[in-house]
Amino acid sequence: MPEPHYPSVSELVRSARALAAHRPDLCALRQVGVSRAGRPLHLLSVGHARRSVLVVAGAHANEPTGGSTLLALAERVLRERLLRDDTSWHFLLCADPDGASLHVTPAPRTLFDYHLGFFRPAGPEQPEWSPSVLPPDRLPSETLALFRVIDELRPYLQVTLHGTDLGGSWVQLTKDIPGLAEPFTKSAAELNIPVETGASDAAGWPASGPGVHVMPAPGSDLVYPSMPDDARLSTWYRAHLYGGLTAVVEVPMWASDLVDDPAPHPAPAAAMRGLARRLLQDAHQVETFLVAAQPRLPGPDGPLLRATRWALELVPGLAGDWGRPPPPGTTMAHVGSVDAFGRRLPLRAAAMLLRVLRETDDRTAPGLEHLVAEWSEAFAAHFGARWVPLRHQVEHQSRTVVAAARHARDRSR
Repeated sequence: MPEPHYPSVSELVRSARALAAHRPDLCALRQVGVSRAGRPLHLLSVGHARRSVLVVAGAHANEPTGGSTLLALAERVLRERLLRDDTSWHFLLCADPDGASLHVTPAPRTLFDYHLGFFRPAGPEQPEWSPSVLPPDRLPSETLALFRVIDELRPYLQVTLHGTDLGGSWVQLTKDIPGLAEPFTKSAAELNIPVETGASDAAGWPASGPGVHVMPAPGSDLVYPSMPDDARLSTWYRAHLYGGLTAVVEVPMWASDLVDDPAPHPAPAAAMRGLARRLLQDAHQVETFLVAAQPRLPGPDGPLLRATRWALELVPGLAGDWGRPPPPGTTMAHVGSVDAFGRRLPLRAAAMLLRVLRETDDRTAPGLEHLVAEWSEAFAAHFGARWVPLRHQVEHQSRTVVAAARHARDRSR
């Protein structure tokens, strides 16, 4: 069986160009902006109806499933006339092509392979998140391009395609979409993908069904107040200016059944304190490598090192958040999701630092590589990681997008 392959941005553009050439009566491919490094941002449009859906892939460089899903959706819309009878579909091929150029694991076999090529920009450099941490006059060009597309299309639904390395599937909504939870959970069950019922990304949010989380209104208290980015200030809320909403559809590369247990945790406070301690200890190990190599690192910091430092800077505040009493009813799934996030954050910092040290042939690189391998293997072993076939990742994400479009269309009428 061939290894899974996530398409590069250039492959996405070639495929989109081929679709547009094959069906010029229905498809159009155009450039809608440029990245900070001058890479083009492309939008593929299918259909001519005024009512529109916008699908965004590649907002996070390390979440590659979205590109494959976007192509599958475009082909499905072309095949199924009912999907485009009263709705045009628009696909932003990659929101962050600069980031995509630095994440280099198109066919990972293990979590260690995945992390050897890992890149995720610092928060202020992420197109969707930058409005939550930067003033308007400092927003990156990719964010401004996405704003322009939303302002032009005025979509009743924006869907942004995300993913996780290890865990389950879940959906985040800026407004509820009644009826979405049933097809979402049915699809996940059919494809043997766990539903992440206690996703740490959506801690404290109302749920309209298993794994379907609705963002609290602006002004609501945050469960993790130390986190610098507030989803309610992100590009996800731009569609609200035109009566629309955003759905964020997450799928895992590797699945774990530890993130879908809705039973109450027997001792959540103690568990969370333990996770906070481990987070601090792991981050300290990465910082030790960084401090040791610092005198030999070239300056100024490049994107990998900026992202490494940013991830490490999140740790003290997040550990403090986890040390406070958790809310009543904290579930096994939520503690499992926090456990995964607590492993993920220092591992990502270590992986990006390792790439910097390898580029400079630093003498500390072998020791850090051993640590990244050890943590990757422990992460996979503890969570019983099992690979989700790429076709299942894409099928589940595609089904969820179509279901969201149908139910949100009914909501908007």
